[in-house]
Amino acid sequence: MAAAEPKPPAGAATARRLARSCWSAFWDYETPKVIVVKNRRLGVVYRLVQLLILLYFVWYVFIVQKSYQDRETGPESSVITKVKGITSSEHKVWDVEEYVKPPEGGSVFSIITRIEVTPSQTLGTCPESVRVTNATCDSDEDCEAGHLDMLGNGVRTGRCVPYYHGVFKTCEVSGWCPVEDGASVSQFLGKMAPNFTILIKNSIHYPKFQFSKGNIENRKNGYLKRCTFDEVSHLYCPIFKLGFIVEQAGENFTELAHWGGVIGVIINWDCDLDLSASKCNPKYSFRRLDPKHIPASSGYNFRFAKYYKINGSTTRTLIKAYGVRIDVIVHGQGSFLCDWILLTFMNKNKVYSHKKFDKVCTPRNSSGNWPVTLALVLGQAPPPPCPCSDEDPGQAGTAQDEGQSQAQAAPPPQPRPTCDPPKQMVDVPERGTGPGPGASQDSTLTDPRGLAQL
Repeated sequence: MAAAEPKPPAGAATARRLARSCWSAFWDYETPKVIVVKNRRLGVVYRLVQLLILLYFVWYVFIVQKSYQDRETGPESSVITKVKGITSSEHKVWDVEEYVKPPEGGSVFSIITRIEVTPSQTLGTCPESVRVTNATCDSDEDCEAGHLDMLGNGVRTGRCVPYYHGVFKTCEVSGWCPVEDGASVSQFLGKMAPNFTILIKNSIHYPKFQFSKGNIENRKNGYLKRCTFDEVSHLYCPIFKLGFIVEQAGENFTELAHWGGVIGVIINWDCDLDLSASKCNPKYSFRRLDPKHIPASSGYNFRFAKYYKINGSTTRTLIKAYGVRIDVIVHGQGSFLCDWILLTFMNKNKVYSHKKFDKVCTPRNSSGNWPVTLALVLGQAPPPPCPCSDEDPGQAGTAQDEGQSQAQAAPPPQPRPTCDPPKQMVDVPERGTGPGPGASQDSTLTDPRGLAQL
């Protein structure tokens, strides 16, 4: 007797079958199947939910949040300024070259309105300022030779000398003499300053949207030489009087000119670029930037010197200047409609559409039965086979009669029903369709899982 061939282990066979099944399933394409349920109550609830979602997107997302637009903040900006006007003090006439610092015309500049001048300073020795800590003295022993105070005006010589005026004494220093406190003279330049004109030329660019615009209107015939800014009639004439800027910032010009201050000119380009370029306009606002209500840090001043030679020795005039500093600040936001792909349409094959969408109707005599409706939606109860069909009932009955007669002549194969329900549903005719050879003898709905009887 021949020896029996060894059988492969059951586990190996199972593994091979599983591998073949996985490999076969790898190439399958799955798509959800849609069942359309013909039920008025479910349809009302479904449409109400759709309406709420639509209202949310249209009102809140689109209108309130404007999420349909792409945004770019912080445009590229260029600012050029130019000041014109003359004024006078007790001793001289001042023009733009003297009272505007720096003269380059950038986005930050200062207009001098008051100065404290210390003329004819030369390198030598003189009493230290009384404002310097430990500068007062009674004798030379109170002054350490070579001591350098970072807040002082020079190196101490070790001598205690009389001050410029008064009966007290201060330590002598080696530096630019006389020091500022001893010989400074105040001069007010703000008498004509409110009439100074300031041209603020600004251009912006949104690189993401390739949009550029400026704040000056393209007019001929010397338009800029005879216009001043007005928000209504001359929006694109960015020539402002200094008094107007200070007034719009809510400040008193005389007080501001005496102690100085910082005023911000804010230009806002908030543009909806879906509209025409003429709708994108600058908006100007003005406010004081330095802490006015904190005396220790309010106001604005700076120092500079003018140097020259007298009899071969270097001499300078020290000027402590108070004035109005202008900071031109540009910001904005550009928004543009997003490139949306709202829908992607494909040429659907009729057979594919027929297999993907099925219609399910609740029986007419059970339209108010919610358990039956729920079972239909869950796919657990059979729908009536043909009420949703667009065919004429009489024609359907005729077709059914023909099918029965053919079935009597040749029993196999069984004819398919006209309405093709999903696989999980049992095809049972509707109750009460009337007598006839094509009607079922059992008029009770078959519910294999019993959900329709809940």
